[in-house]
Amino acid sequence: MAKAPVKLRYLDPETLQKAGSLDLVARQVVEGVRVGMHRSPLRGFSTEFAQHRQYVPGDDLKHIDWRVYGRTGRYYLKQYEAETNFTANILLDASSSMRFASGDVSKLEYSKYMAAALSYLIVEQRDSVGLGAFDGELRTYIEPKGSMSVIRNIAEALEAVEDQPRTDVAGILNEFARRMPRRGFVILFSDLFDHVDEFLKGLDHLRFRGHNVVVFHMLDPHELTFPFDGSVRFRGLELDGEITTQPKRIRDAYLAELQQFLQQVRRACERSMVDYFLVDTSKPIDAVLSAFLIHRLRTKSLK
Repeated sequence: MAKAPVKLRYLDPETLQKAGSLDLVARQVVEGVRVGMHRSPLRGFSTEFAQHRQYVPGDDLKHIDWRVYGRTGRYYLKQYEAETNFTANILLDASSSMRFASGDVSKLEYSKYMAAALSYLIVEQRDSVGLGAFDGELRTYIEPKGSMSVIRNIAEALEAVEDQPRTDVAGILNEFARRMPRRGFVILFSDLFDHVDEFLKGLDHLRFRGHNVVVFHMLDPHELTFPFDGSVRFRGLELDGEITTQPKRIRDAYLAELQQFLQQVRRACERSMVDYFLVDTSKPIDAVLSAFLIHRLRTKSLK
């Protein structure tokens, strides 16, 4: 008799909300990532492009640099080497717009789960991680460390984070471009509801200083689809005021504006060689992290 296929155990946000402390959540998410990937995901961060060499029969075709082939008509492989002891700073946007939730888990809570799990992964691969939580200014900062004790410190800090009315993503990115003395990672969790042009300048500042940047763009499914009906009162989370309208009348315009916003951010990240990931906060967290790590393993997109 054929065995039934193994069902992967994905961790939806509501399940994790009942799991207890964030350090425990982090371990559960990491285990879910391992199940989903069927192998260690930990090489995904600290591998960097080193050089090309010419293809010889028997080489793995997945390492061929097709851009080089397009320019030269010859097959070359990309080779990589491990970076040791890199430093990552995780930046969490704790502004009031991150409080929005169409279900039981807000964008802020979802980001906390992802930040805790990534911290655990980074320390497991013997690298250092720190945390900065911000709104209009940097409210909490934990210096990067490579010991497991920092996971508890980060988890406790994340659990204490509360939303504040304003955000300044651009200012925080510029601050960290100056703060980090050596080349490292900056991993941002934000809905990016800020002045886009200034935010993009902050990304460019980090890249100019040689840092690798990852942007997790956190959006609620209702923000992505605008499924509201009837007559609805919308209240600003960071701006004063409210408006009552019939969503059906403005849905098409809203979705068009949203797509323009997403395209602007995505293209700017591509130009700056920043890894950009749009996150729907209704999705299982270990599945989202697995997809992110698999992408990095396939592309080795550290610039």
